[in-house]
Amino acid sequence: MPLNQIEAFVIVGAMLTLFVWDRLRYDLVAALALLAAMLTGIVPAEKAFEGFANQVIIIIASVLVVSRAIARSGIIDTAMRRLMRYIGAPSLEVGILTACVTFLSAFMKNVGTLGIFMPIAIQTARHSKQPASIYLMPLAFGSLIGGTMTLIGTSPNLLISTVREQIEGEPFQLFDFVPVGLPLSLMALAFLAFGWRLLPRRTGQRPAEGAFDIDRYTTELRLTQASAFIGQTVAALEALGEGELTVAAVIRAGRRRAMPPAHWELVEGDLVAVQAEPVLLKKLIDEARLELVPAEHLPDAERPKDDVTVVEAVVTEDSLMVDQTATGLHLRQRFDVNLLAVSRAGEQVNARLHRLRFRPGDVVALQGWETDLPTTLTELGCLPLADRRLMLGRKRTGVWSLLIVVVAMLLVTFKVIPVVTAFFGSAVLVVLTGQITLNDAYDAIEWPVIIMLGCLIPVGEALKETGGTEHLSHALSAVAHMVPPWVTLALVIASAMLVTPLLHHAAAVLVLGPIAASVASNLGFRPDAFLMAVALGCSCDFLTPIGHQNNTLVMGPGGYRFGDYWRLGLPLSLLVLIVGTPLILMVWPLH
Repeated sequence: MPLNQIEAFVIVGAMLTLFVWDRLRYDLVAALALLAAMLTGIVPAEKAFEGFANQVIIIIASVLVVSRAIARSGIIDTAMRRLMRYIGAPSLEVGILTACVTFLSAFMKNVGTLGIFMPIAIQTARHSKQPASIYLMPLAFGSLIGGTMTLIGTSPNLLISTVREQIEGEPFQLFDFVPVGLPLSLMALAFLAFGWRLLPRRTGQRPAEGAFDIDRYTTELRLTQASAFIGQTVAALEALGEGELTVAAVIRAGRRRAMPPAHWELVEGDLVAVQAEPVLLKKLIDEARLELVPAEHLPDAERPKDDVTVVEAVVTEDSLMVDQTATGLHLRQRFDVNLLAVSRAGEQVNARLHRLRFRPGDVVALQGWETDLPTTLTELGCLPLADRRLMLGRKRTGVWSLLIVVVAMLLVTFKVIPVVTAFFGSAVLVVLTGQITLNDAYDAIEWPVIIMLGCLIPVGEALKETGGTEHLSHALSAVAHMVPPWVTLALVIASAMLVTPLLHHAAAVLVLGPIAASVASNLGFRPDAFLMAVALGCSCDFLTPIGHQNNTLVMGPGGYRFGDYWRLGLPLSLLVLIVGTPLILMVWPLH
């Protein structure tokens, strides 16, 4: 065995060991592997960073940006919350939620899709008096199987397309995965809609911010000239919240009417003190065209408006806000922040916001400059709630985000433009049209994944160039000659399923893809079926909570233990293996 081949095997073996060891983050492991490959010379310095120029990187980043824009639009969230109020049977609730996640994951990043539907599922569980555990794992599994339907649905499909382009000279097209992915997704949906009974009925852990009651904020809104509720009653405004909104007071001409009667008619200029969830507050601002009273322009004309953001924070016992009011603190003048809303656990807030004296434990929504807020919160003695950025005061028109994606899909389907152009263009347009800010767009991109892929692509190519892939494939081909072709294909799917929980799915594809294609070539078969088998197996990680981040995301809120994933994941994996093998052979014949 040549020295460069030995070096390639040692580097890849060490990389896989570090992935399994899981003490170093995956992007750092990939960077170390690339550095070792450069130092040994198996990856020339001039080619070391070509992975970052690969189209896969651009497509993944673009899809993440577009997915964030659709998620931030709230159009899906609003529609689903309305629908789920009228569903009562657990199997129907699980089936509908999982179906939505599954089919949206074909066109959006599955992590983003799951992020949209997790709060809806938890709220549905609360209304139905069911544990969240019966909803969340089916959602996670649905998001994974749904990604198998299109090229952009999941990273393994994109990466296996790159492997095919290296081997055949042409990548897979956007909808080449549908004939296999769609039937498997429908089968998985049928199973998950009833298979949730295999799961334990446990109550999930409360998230870190769950220690604070932020179900309802008290905030003040003004009826502008453009408001749709001028001339309508208090009851009509409360009806918009479908039982989750309370009008606590109406301030007119400086006079406050607490607990106004339902028939009270609203007029232009009224200040309305409302109690509602953050999602409903956003709905009131957007749909009812009400204006946040405290949301005045921040005094810095040189900064772009996109730099203004809203965060939730808890007033601590040592905060200088305690026993002070917003007016007394001069929040805008001294700290460049607006007080938008206050939530106080177990108590209704009756005072005007600018006169309210803060207490320890109050949750406040503050608007300010994104770069300054961390320092400002420290000065105020407030603890920011992790991952609780709000979109209050920003316009959102989710229809435009969806329209941009649909047009991009049509252009790709009719081969007017390539996939990379369509989704890069979509990402640019959602920012240009204000569907998402530049800061949000950059935040949406999972940079550790981008770094890992950019580093792993040249390492995987080096294994092939040194002949290491061919060496492994010859050994596997000797075994494959002893069994029927369908058994070999099933073994490829099963191997990918078993390896993926130990590695990142991207690493599994880049290692197994070229080997599977080489095995097919040694057996005299076309490589497409074997490449599809690798992509399918690496996408369908249903066995552990650690193989894919979607499985990890639902573990805490669902109250799952490590072994719970086998209860639902093992039968689903077997179904994918049993049904997926003949499907691949039918769609992608070996000869």
